[in-house]
Amino acid sequence: MTTPDCYSCGKEAEAESSGLPPRECVAQDRHWRVAHALNTALPGWLVLLPRRHVTAVHDLTDAEASTLGVWQVRLSRALQSVTGCAKTYVVQFAEAEGFAHVHFHIVPRMADLPPEHRGPGVFELLRRPERERVTAEQADRMALALRSELRGGPHAG
Repeated sequence: MTTPDCYSCGKEAEAESSGLPPRECVAQDRHWRVAHALNTALPGWLVLLPRRHVTAVHDLTDAEASTLGVWQVRLSRALQSVTGCAKTYVVQFAEAEGFAHVHFHIVPRMADLPPEHRGPGVFELLRRPERERVTAEQADRMALALRSELRGGPHAG
């Protein structure tokens, strides 16, 4: 089930009808789709989305829940391998207008990330001027590198 006024559901419907660019579908399975975040100044900022419309974590099915942690760890490992990040942040709010669909931010925290952008401050990187944001081409390149790592990297499986 999808909801027409939901950005994530719109992308899911687009995926089923015409396909998506790599940045909108880094990887997927029956329950989850991974996309590169929009409007971020941080390459590799990923979003893990249920493929059906869900607005609260407690509404995930047991099948969705059983693979959630696996996806979070696989994506964190792929980000570490591709970006060299020191760690990843995993965050879920789903409160913004048009983005109430449950989604988990999987954010590479680089070793040199300035202190003001660590922890919750990382969300300031979603509010940077357009000239500082990751371009569609950069996001596609990152998505393809992550896709390759997820398929054949040392932690794939």
